[in-house]
Amino acid sequence: MTALMRARMWFTVLGPVRAWLGEQELDLGSPQQRALLAVLLVRAGRPAGLAEIVDAMWGPQPPPTAINAVHRGVGGLRRALQPGLASRDAGRWLVRSAGGYRLDVDADTADLVRYRWLVGRARTAAGDASAAGLFAEALELWQGPVAGGVGAAVRAHPLVVAVEREHLAVAREAADAALAADEAGRLLPAVALAADHAPLDEPLQARLVLLLAAASGPAAALEHYGHVRAALAQELGLDPGAELRAARDRVLRRPTQRAHAAEPAPAAAPRPAQLPADLPTFVGRRAELAEALASHPPREAAPGALVITVIGGMAGVGKTALAVHWAHQVAGRYPDGQLYVNLRGFDPVGPPVAPGDALHDMLTALGVSRDEIPAGLDARSALLRTRLAGRRVLMLLDNARDLAQVRPLLPGSVGCLVIVTSRSRLAGLLAVGGANLLTLDVLPAADARDFLSRRIGAQRVAREDAATKEIVERCAGLPLALAIVAARAVEHATVPLQAIAAELVDAEGGLEAFTGPEPAVDARAVISWSYRSLSPSAAALCRLLGAHPGPDVSAGAAGSLLGAPARAVLDELTGAHLLTERSPGRFEMHDLLHSYAAELFAATDPEPVRRAALLRLFDHYLHTAFRAVRLLAPAREPIALGDPAPGVTAEAIRDGEHARAWFGAEHAVLAAVADRAAAAGYDGHVSRLAWALDTVRNEVTGGDQPAVDGEVGAGDVGRAVAGQQQHEVRDLLRAG
Repeated sequence: MTALMRARMWFTVLGPVRAWLGEQELDLGSPQQRALLAVLLVRAGRPAGLAEIVDAMWGPQPPPTAINAVHRGVGGLRRALQPGLASRDAGRWLVRSAGGYRLDVDADTADLVRYRWLVGRARTAAGDASAAGLFAEALELWQGPVAGGVGAAVRAHPLVVAVEREHLAVAREAADAALAADEAGRLLPAVALAADHAPLDEPLQARLVLLLAAASGPAAALEHYGHVRAALAQELGLDPGAELRAARDRVLRRPTQRAHAAEPAPAAAPRPAQLPADLPTFVGRRAELAEALASHPPREAAPGALVITVIGGMAGVGKTALAVHWAHQVAGRYPDGQLYVNLRGFDPVGPPVAPGDALHDMLTALGVSRDEIPAGLDARSALLRTRLAGRRVLMLLDNARDLAQVRPLLPGSVGCLVIVTSRSRLAGLLAVGGANLLTLDVLPAADARDFLSRRIGAQRVAREDAATKEIVERCAGLPLALAIVAARAVEHATVPLQAIAAELVDAEGGLEAFTGPEPAVDARAVISWSYRSLSPSAAALCRLLGAHPGPDVSAGAAGSLLGAPARAVLDELTGAHLLTERSPGRFEMHDLLHSYAAELFAATDPEPVRRAALLRLFDHYLHTAFRAVRLLAPAREPIALGDPAPGVTAEAIRDGEHARAWFGAEHAVLAAVADRAAAAGYDGHVSRLAWALDTVRNEVTGGDQPAVDGEVGAGDVGRAVAGQQQHEVRDLLRAG
């Protein structure tokens, strides 16, 4: 223990989980508290969320008391680190942060933080004689497997595994620095220890062969090469790869000399550069791009983790465009290249790419010959991790379908950036892989106008301002729709924008105005692949929502429309980005998605099914409104209502305040539902909805003002019944 460590608190996780105060080792308490400290230490001064802590400590099936156990463990750990601390005192080290906890450590108090600080300094000194010494000082902090002495669940967690892989990458860099500085003997023990824990890591084993040749002679190097070759054959059924063979050949060429740093290193693997071209017309997304860059380590920082970002959103919202634009901005920080794979998870022209096929293409791009690529998926995935170990590569996985397609393609070590685009939420990657989520919404009107200006020409857009506003409104901020219209305007340069805007108006929100010459630029074809991925229940609700007039729908109304509880189905639709949950329990569907759902509802569901669904929809709002009215105006004579249709569950209204809030949330929906009911011939529902809103206005406010902010009046609803005035509606109610 150094003088620095003796003078203050010192935490270790690069080996057994321990803590010292001065020269005295602290008793960390129960195994659960030690495990909690391990999780916080591998986060290295960054917050660990409660879900992440629970997942690390108990795995996929935590006990019901897990959250309480974490809180108790935090209290016990605080007192273990600061004996005598009051029971409710937060103390110095363990603080609340970002919905979880953070251990307030730095390079002077925690071995992992200091390790990364030393590695960063060594990388900065690359090419200088001091680099090898700094690497050696960092590797001396390594005392064994990460989080030694804690449970297997913690040691198998991706957070811990990532630190183990980080160490292997650092060991490879340290070996290169030692060979360059002719200090093989100084780094040999630490690199050999790391290699013992990764016997199939060919890049690391190749460097160990060279270190052994330089420090101990060719016999020791060739003996070790033989051991590695046998292990590869037995475990993977493979012969040594190009890098390992090159190291052996260097030793054989100069059997009586030390492998000197002046000799060239093993042949460098190819540097792929596969990113698609950035769009010269890219506009907007300033906030989203800033968020993406904020999740990315700064240029001068040493990589401390594998960075994974999932860009999600509905079909046509511009996920790929943002991903490619961001990737080009940071590509220079990844000197070992960029890999791009279109996984075709939701592709109108072909099936999804199998992970094994994607791995084959990626390995080929990294210089692996076809005869060296194993047949099995797991073996290919392991070989990719081996090839990427110690390298800084940017990987863009575009249009992913699900976690099963993505997981085998992920690197295993730090220093890489992975950008994934998907219409699916990929919740497993967020929960287990620690990925960041960036969800795209439609473009605001100003950015949509700028989008058209970049593609059509600023002068043409400015010259036809009214038509441009109409186009922006009809496209509803969806980049795909804007791109289709812009392409049409460019192709027909002499056609006024007003004529194109008129076509969109005539289409009345349908998809006919957004067709393209190819499936990839045809709105209906692009959206269809999101729909095809749904379960039968989710597909049914998607179609049924085409019958709902909007502008939004509650979870309860969706359940009545479906005729069954809908929460899980709504979660599937939001996960597929076919719905957006704008506020808790209230969902919106983009206009073009709604048009697609309405087309499917009319074309797929037979007439009796459609009529039954509409009846359930109208009954839901009528019976819920009746419940609310009875609480707001109990003295008013009620109207007669029959039983709701089978499958309808009217929403529970607790009291008058809740009733008022319900009318406030549903006022626009009730007007639209009344219009829909009138068009479908359900005049009795319209009349009774009119009675409900008339009651709200007259009984609660005396008729002088709306009962709730923005509420439509009874007359507004009554006018939805063609040819009837309000007094006729009331007569109809009393008669019925």
